[in-house]
Amino acid sequence: MRFDVEGMDCGSCVGKIETALARLPGVADIRLNFATQQLDVALAPGAAIGADEIVQTIERLGFGAAVRPDEAAASEAEDGAQPQPQPAPPRWWQTRRGRQVLAPSGLMGAAYAVSLLVPVAAFWIFMLAVLIGVLPFVRQAWALARAGSPFSIETLMSAAALGALLIGEAAEAAAVVWLFSVGELLESVAADRARAGIRSLASLVPSTAIRLDAQGGQRTVPAAALRVDDRVLVRPGDRVPADGVILQGASSLDESPITGESIPRAKRAGDGVFAGSVNVEGVLQVRVSRAAADNTIARIIHLVEEAQASKAPTARFIERFSRGYTPAVMALAALVMLVPPLALGGDWPTWLYRGLALLLIACPCALVLSTPAAIASGLAAGTRHGLLVKGGHALETIGRVGVVVFDKTGTLTAGVPHVTDVLPVGDLPEHEVLALCAGLESGSSHPLAHALVAHARAAGVGVPAAAHASASAGRAVHAEIAGRRLALGSPGWAAEAAVLTAGTQARIDALQREGKTVSVLLDEEHREVLGLAAWRDEPRPDAQAGVAALQALGVEALMLTGDNPRTAQAIADPLGLAYQAELLPQDKLRLIDALRGRGRVAMVGDGINDAPALAAADVGIAMGGGTDVALETADAALLQDRVADVARLVALSRATLANIHQNVVFALGLKGVFLLTTLLGVTGLWMAVLADAGATALVTLNALRLLRFKGAGVSIPPAGRPVAGRPPSAGRPAPCPAPQKLHPGG
Repeated sequence: MRFDVEGMDCGSCVGKIETALARLPGVADIRLNFATQQLDVALAPGAAIGADEIVQTIERLGFGAAVRPDEAAASEAEDGAQPQPQPAPPRWWQTRRGRQVLAPSGLMGAAYAVSLLVPVAAFWIFMLAVLIGVLPFVRQAWALARAGSPFSIETLMSAAALGALLIGEAAEAAAVVWLFSVGELLESVAADRARAGIRSLASLVPSTAIRLDAQGGQRTVPAAALRVDDRVLVRPGDRVPADGVILQGASSLDESPITGESIPRAKRAGDGVFAGSVNVEGVLQVRVSRAAADNTIARIIHLVEEAQASKAPTARFIERFSRGYTPAVMALAALVMLVPPLALGGDWPTWLYRGLALLLIACPCALVLSTPAAIASGLAAGTRHGLLVKGGHALETIGRVGVVVFDKTGTLTAGVPHVTDVLPVGDLPEHEVLALCAGLESGSSHPLAHALVAHARAAGVGVPAAAHASASAGRAVHAEIAGRRLALGSPGWAAEAAVLTAGTQARIDALQREGKTVSVLLDEEHREVLGLAAWRDEPRPDAQAGVAALQALGVEALMLTGDNPRTAQAIADPLGLAYQAELLPQDKLRLIDALRGRGRVAMVGDGINDAPALAAADVGIAMGGGTDVALETADAALLQDRVADVARLVALSRATLANIHQNVVFALGLKGVFLLTTLLGVTGLWMAVLADAGATALVTLNALRLLRFKGAGVSIPPAGRPVAGRPPSAGRPAPCPAPQKLHPGG
């Protein structure tokens, strides 16, 4: 069962609800997400408890709860039905916390006014204000104690306020109640601000769409009613209502809400589009490829919610620490109240007052919130920039890696071969050699063939028709063009089919040393070489800059590939990378294990053929472009397919870790200062309340600073610029254990 929970303002609220629900018979598992205020409860088979009992239990603790509508049922909107407008978020004075502030504020004002007019009645007026103001907190403290949380902040505050009344400090007790209510309201506002990131993601998808029928008629329908294969019209300025493929039209689309890329991307028929992207100029017809609950935005939101729900190692440690911290400080408060008067002849009212102030300092809210607030902000900041991290554990670990291992194809390179050279051999001009090569490959589905035909068309070279085409598997393609029997094949096949001169062989060897795949164009009838064509999967434009940025952060970069050493060296040398070549999947796993001696290891791959290595590394990072594999494989995904984003991810993790450490220092340091000043009698009850609220506010505001993260500290030079201090030949085999047996063909 899934519920929406309202009123959770800090991490300790999660613990209160989890403790209460765990005591209910039949509850098997509880997952409560502070950031999204969503609760998932799994019941044991045959459990008699229902949703109503769960809601009542949560409400008795002072929180709001409601059964969450089934997402699948919610998307079953009728055609043409207008979506219900979402209610505006309540103003602060309309919330439960707001009402709890307004009531004590009125009582405090009235009490001070009456005390000025009738001084003799001041004590009784303030006592009445305290009793009325503290009553909701006493009820909540009693419910929490019965539910298994006796050391709640409500218990501590109630005891302090009522204790202050007993020793005659009615005015200060009233100030405690009022300040505590204000502090709770400020926590609520700050927590709501931290949750705004998820709401802004959800609002990217428009609520309506223009659906086209078979005759081209237009009808406005809820976006949730769209089904796979529906056709929708997207006008200039509209947001795309669903993931899909363009059927008609061409335009530029602003995909920054999804990928973080600020420059609109040109799209035409056949290209995919993301829900939530903005159509900049042209009119598009789009075929829906994913239902609303499964579009890219929905999946990103789901993964971010899951990531925020998973607790980071530091958060788990702090929760364990806080469970002992609160009882320890309460025990100290009891000793402060009793030992000086009993053993040292101290004044009872003075030491009772100081002990009550210590009770307020015992609240662990700021400490418990220190890590999840920073993790939630870090995850949200990463998502804004196309850096999708799956949980606090991964976000913490990425900043501690010492080695980043890159796959080559599809990671450091684009994974798409490009024609780099077309060289005539003999009397034919270059454009004719290109035309004949493209004609031979025009009927092939091989990626090299597609690249060659595309290159010819981009160069304005006509592709001649080929007849009687055939292929020698893995060796050559054959066809007749303009009455000539031609072939395009590998250098090995060409050496058997014709005589390669020393000059031609030297040119082939030079191209292969550059890591290029070479094909030879032959006139089969005359056994004559007409030209050479070369391809290479080129490094991504930002690969060199991204590797340099990692090295500037003190992280070692290494390339592992199954390709041959010449190709590996041709890619690694300009990037300044160490490398190992001709590796089988099991060789990569062995090397990753060996590299752990240098620290934690991150593996960056394309999320498909690198799955074993991604799983074996301490952190797996997928280059994904928003694909299923990128979102579902590994611990993090780079939605923009940029090598430089690996360095940004490391910088984000380190910024988050630094923020966590700052928060812990704020939380413990501020309480430590007030603990000392309270024992010395310098500060009293109302300052203790300010210390608790102030620490929580500082922690929350400091965590929110991460939302402004833009890769600070990561200097990424323009693509293609040489890496400072590294000559182009700086690439070298990695100094790590070599596999005992290598696959000879890569």
